[in-house]
Order: sequence, then C-alpha cells, then structure tokens
Amino acid sequence: MAKVAFLGLGVMGFPMAGHLAKKGGHDVTVFNRTEAKAKAWAEKFGGKTAPTPQVAAQGQDFVMACVGNDNDVRAITIGEGGAFSGMKKGAIFVDHTTASAEVARELDAEANKRGFKFVDAPVSGGQAGAENGVLTVMCGGSEDAYASAEPVIAAYARMCKRLGEAGSGQLTKMVNQICIAGLVEGLSEGIHFAKKAGLDVQAVIDTISKGAAQSWQMENRYKTMNEGKFDFGFAVEWMRKDLSICLAESRRNGASLPVTALVDAFYSEVEKMGGKRWDTSSLLARLQR
Repeated sequence: MAKVAFLGLGVMGFPMAGHLAKKGGHDVTVFNRTEAKAKAWAEKFGGKTAPTPQVAAQGQDFVMACVGNDNDVRAITIGEGGAFSGMKKGAIFVDHTTASAEVARELDAEANKRGFKFVDAPVSGGQAGAENGVLTVMCGGSEDAYASAEPVIAAYARMCKRLGEAGSGQLTKMVNQICIAGLVEGLSEGIHFAKKAGLDVQAVIDTISKGAAQSWQMENRYKTMNEGKFDFGFAVEWMRKDLSICLAESRRNGASLPVTALVDAFYSEVEKMGGKRWDTSSLLARLQR
C-alpha cells in the first residue's frame, strides 16, 4: 500500500482514483476544482479530500493527475497552491493528462530540481476503459521513476509501458490519436459508401471485420454509427484538442500529417453541426448531412 494523491476527478480521473483505493488498496487523497465532486468521490470510495493540490500532495509517495490541458497541468503543479510545492523528496508525480511533450519535459526538469521524479503517462481507452480499469498507459521518464510508479498505475491499466525519457509518453499518445483519426474517417466513409450502395451494413461489417479491415473502432462503434447515435465515449472537442497537439508537434519535428490535418478540419465541421460533445465516430454524421 502506498500513500497516493489524485488530482482531477473528471470522467477519467474519478474511476481511476477509485481503482487506486479499491483495487490497489492504497491510501488515497483527492483534489478537484469542484469540491462537491471530491466529496462525492470520498463518500463512494472512502478516501480523503484536500482543498488544494499542495495540501493533497503533502506526505504522499505518489501524486497522480488527470486534468484538461497544458495550462491546467501547470496550474496544479507549479501554480499557486500547486502540488510541486507540497511534494516530499523522493516522491513521484504521474501525469495522466494528454498534453504536450514540451510541458512534460518542463515539469520533469522542475521536479528533478526539487528532489522528486516526474512521469508523463497519458492514457487511451476512454471512459469505459477507466471505469473497467483496463486503460493503456504510455509513459515517459527515468527508468527508476517508471519502475516505482508502474505497480501503482497497474490498478487501472491493462497495458503500461515506458517508451523513453520525459515527453515520450505524450509523443506516443500523439501517435495513438493520429492512427485513430484516420481509422474513424475510413470507417465512416466505408459505412457511408455501403449505405449509398444499398448494402446491408451489418452483413458487410460482419464479413469484412474477419479480414484485414478489422479494427477496435469497427468492432465497437459500427453499430451505433449505423444507428446515428454518437454518445459513446471520447468527445469531438477533446479529440480536436489532442489533434492540435499532434499538428503542433509535427510542425516542430517536420512530420507530414496530411490525413490528420484533414480529419481535424472534418471534426471542425462536426462541431459547427452542434457536435462538440458527440463522440469521435460522429464523422459519419458529416457525410450524411
């Protein structure tokens, strides 16, 4: 059992922190900007709450976080009342936010200056993965920091791997989102084409999903897509945030991402249709306008 703080109790953080307490058996303290959410978590899982990230981090072996973006990460770490000012020497901060590699490297350097460790550890698997404790966790940071953190992360991970030094986890999450963007657009176009061709979509998918076209998106999203239902998972506005990180990084490293840029533009159209909170499979709705 470890002493753990968890900062950020959104649709991902709430169940992740719960797994730390129940499945992992850790002593968990939580912080959330909306205090009522933290109290609701404590009532459900039996942990403690703290009024600031700094207070939450005091005396903890590990501090985990899952917030919105680079600015949010900076606010809860090095901002006023931030966790970094409360962490003890030798502790480890694990950031599950999908953010830039730049902020990961910045906070890794700051953590090392202060005598503790930092691991960037964005996740994939969505709300369902968080609730079921089967997330994929992509990590960057020193080997020793990762080795210490991995058994704690295991409370909500099906797959957890260190990909390199600080920032490598975030870069790997970018690869993940780049791949998903192209897959979802391809699946959307395939379903759209099948409908226009007068085919039975279910029969088509039942057939081609046994071959090279098979994907997680096809297996888990084609039925709801075919029914025009887009309330199942990762929201369009969150995907656009992630793709903006991918495209910004590509401008720095020289990678060519023409399909990613195109799909991001398509998601912009979905947002204009009122689909900011629709799930990412709603690319099909754009084709069927």
